Amino acid sequence: MENNNTNKQSIIGFILIGLVFFGYMLYNNYQMEKYSEQLAVEQAMESVATQASEQLAAQQSDSAEVSQITPQTAVAADPFIIDAEEVKEVVLQNDYLSLTISSRGGQITDATLKQHTKFAPKEERNELVKLFDPQSASFDMSFYVKENLKNIKVETASHNFTILPTVVEEEYQRVTLRLPFKGGESLDFIYTLHNTKDEVSDYMVDFDIELVGLAPIMANQSSIGIDWSNRSFQNERSYKNENMYTSLYYRHPSETGIEDLGVSEGNKSKSVSTSVDWVAFKQQYFTSAIIPQSVEFSYADLAYQTLPEKSGYIKEYSMAAAVPYTPQTDSYKFNFYLGPNKFPVLKKLTDADGNALSLERVIPLGWIFSTYVSRWVVIPLFTFLSKYIESFGLIILILTLLVKLIISPLTYKSYLSTAKMRAVRPELEAINAKYPRQEDAMKKQQATMELYNKAGISPMSGCLPMLIQMPILIAMFRFFPASIELRGKSFLWSDDLSSYDSIVDLPFNIPFYGDHISLFCLLMSIVMFAYSYMNYKQTAASQPQMAGMKFMTVYMMPIMMLFWFNSYSSGLCYYYLLSNIITMLMMFGIRALVDDEKVRASINSKMANTKGKKSRFQQRYEELLRQQEQMQKQQKR
Repeated sequence: MENNNTNKQSIIGFILIGLVFFGYMLYNNYQMEKYSEQLAVEQAMESVATQASEQLAAQQSDSAEVSQITPQTAVAADPFIIDAEEVKEVVLQNDYLSLTISSRGGQITDATLKQHTKFAPKEERNELVKLFDPQSASFDMSFYVKENLKNIKVETASHNFTILPTVVEEEYQRVTLRLPFKGGESLDFIYTLHNTKDEVSDYMVDFDIELVGLAPIMANQSSIGIDWSNRSFQNERSYKNENMYTSLYYRHPSETGIEDLGVSEGNKSKSVSTSVDWVAFKQQYFTSAIIPQSVEFSYADLAYQTLPEKSGYIKEYSMAAAVPYTPQTDSYKFNFYLGPNKFPVLKKLTDADGNALSLERVIPLGWIFSTYVSRWVVIPLFTFLSKYIESFGLIILILTLLVKLIISPLTYKSYLSTAKMRAVRPELEAINAKYPRQEDAMKKQQATMELYNKAGISPMSGCLPMLIQMPILIAMFRFFPASIELRGKSFLWSDDLSSYDSIVDLPFNIPFYGDHISLFCLLMSIVMFAYSYMNYKQTAASQPQMAGMKFMTVYMMPIMMLFWFNSYSSGLCYYYLLSNIITMLMMFGIRALVDDEKVRASINSKMANTKGKKSRFQQRYEELLRQQEQMQKQQKR
């Protein structure tokens, strides 16, 4: 009877979890619609204001004699700085990365990943992924210099650097952008792009800042400002899914854990008053990170703004930070990581002292045990198989088979427990008939536990396999949407295993479902229904009270999965489809091996040879029941 209640409670628990997820989806969709409406109103107001401002500026321009300088060529009028006369660009590139660096501010305005393309139909997928938007990308270094008795603020973003000749060697390309001062001093931005044919180093850009002779004219200050901002393009099929995995991350020095601003469909900001080791503008599959090597950020004001769907963008990031300065400081060393969220690559990234940066933690792998399953089992196995097998559909199949093989002893034990429950059903019915009254509930529980002890049935044996599998299921749920290895990989009718597979695009949107039909999701739900129905029939045979829960156990979960996973990764749906099919085949095989008559005979033999010795669990359980019974009697008095 206890096992009956335990199984019933487990099913109710999973149903409640499903309902929570469903409610979260409802709330999420409502918040997204509300935010979209507000954003549309704000944009309309901004558009009107912008038009008015432009008209006013045009009128002022016509009525006054001003120099015609475009925003791209405008420079600050600092008398002690020699700005270049025109804006120029220089390109550095290797096999993985192409950088465009502008003399305007001496900053990177374009970072193109040469190995990755934006989502598009298979035959049209040729546009390379860009991590920087030239219209919004900005890097600014700000400090104060002395001029007579005044302190003048210098902001590099407003000045035009001089581009020195590029140094091209076999293993690197280097360019220096110089901002000269009239006294012979200069501020140099030095960019180095490696060409080692290794992803770990070739996605890292060395960024050195040299203060050449500036110490005598630097004002008294303890820090230098570093401001960095950028706007991320939408690179994936689903705006909603990509936004779900896009946020701003940072790490405190010497810590393995990382912090983030969280996932939101609105705006987020945070002021970090303590030291920061690095800051990352993270998208679903790509990351732009700034990493100080010689110092740490003394503080950081971080923020992002979510941009509307169909704008072509996901989020706009900003960072306002500072690095320490003393009169003895003559240089700073930074790195930019501009590349994919590939776990083996990010894990190997280190600082100047060889310490791990922990950038791989920007990849969401789950919580607690599921994280360890992903890190030490799923990812290494997936990486190993991908070296020898080209088809990722086949890799997922092999991965599923291996997982099911590992947990097969637990699956067998779970089925055997169910078979034992069927075997003792007559005894359980006799106990229920002997103690029909509510007042005899304690006695009924004691008799049931005594029967289980004599028959050698563990009340938890049926639940244990489910508990063991949960970290694996969560690990897979987190792994597939975050795995860049699946991105752009086709299998059967799916053009991209990292996105949903649409076999039919609907002319309308179904709430909570979407405007398309995912075939892998549909097949997964059908097979889940078949498995749930088979499992229900088996459970109901040994537990008659489960008959009234048919709708919940058989229909509810497949329907919820159909709606929930329709816009999820087709690779994830494919994995769950295979998992359910293999589980059903295993159950058929185990059923053929387990003879109910032999199970009954074995239980009868155990019950005959049992001399009434109780297990420690049964003794503790009965003691607990006696205490509860005494408390109830005292309450009645």
